[in-house]
Amino acid sequence: MGMNIIESEIPHLVEARTCGCNERGKSVSYHFIESSHSLCLDKSELLLAQIQACERLLKYAKDDEETTILKDEITRLKLALDLMRY
Repeated sequence: MGMNIIESEIPHLVEARTCGCNERGKSVSYHFIESSHSLCLDKSELLLAQIQACERLLKYAKDDEETTILKDEITRLKLALDLMRY
């Protein structure tokens, strides 16, 4: 029996977006680019994908507020990843 291997052309697993309003504050939300990836990631892979998504979005930050939100999120994600590894 043959095995079909399909390689996705999408280079990233997760996409990040800032959302919210000024009243409740803004935050970062995540979206899986391909839903099949959500089934086979362990926690560290997910954190790494979220960090990469935030770093990509940081390049296109609209203002200082968005930059601050993304840098804080990256710091929290890296801390969680470090704590999980030890």
